Amino acid sequence: MHIMEGFLPPLWAGVWYVFALPIVVYGAYRVKKEIEENPRNKSLLAVSAGFIFVLSALKIPSVTGSCSHPTGTGVAVVMFGPAITAFLSVIVLLYQALLLAHGGITTLGANTASMGIIGPFTGWLMYRVVSRRLDIKLSTFIAAAVADWVTYVVTSIQLALAFPSGGGVAGVIASATKFLAIFSITQIPLAIIEGILAALLMGYLIQLRDTVVEVTA
Repeated sequence: MHIMEGFLPPLWAGVWYVFALPIVVYGAYRVKKEIEENPRNKSLLAVSAGFIFVLSALKIPSVTGSCSHPTGTGVAVVMFGPAITAFLSVIVLLYQALLLAHGGITTLGANTASMGIIGPFTGWLMYRVVSRRLDIKLSTFIAAAVADWVTYVVTSIQLALAFPSGGGVAGVIASATKFLAIFSITQIPLAIIEGILAALLMGYLIQLRDTVVEVTA
């Protein structure tokens, strides 16, 4: 879910940049280390980034100044964890902002925080819990859907903080509730669809890995 260019006040745009930047920098370090330790994972990193790009580019107009879409972060966070997912997400978001007019530079910090950091981190935590009892495909479905839902919750809070309905905490809560109600119309079914696609992709990658192992054994 992207907040569009110039929609956030400068103060809040800066706050989300400060929040996201150190996590993205750490994610870049983790990507470098991952490639050095496991060079074969370059292709999986590319697939993960491609999945984020394709799904998050499917935008549906929503609340003024934003749009709804799948996030595509579930596969990346299951395979590589939240830090690497944050780095892959900011690359995708930057590309979309510069070349597709989707999102924006001023809102890059906010979009990275919601779609690339908080949403995937929550999905990863859920995956860690459910994967102890469920298979990889169902666990991936849950992680992807939760990451998507939390992303839209965070976006609603970001918009409510910038544009409260009134003074104080009550105004923020009232505004967030309105945004959540509108976003839920599109985001709940989108999250379910994204979970299914993520589970199918994960199943394919597992099958492909097993096939490669059999051929090279």
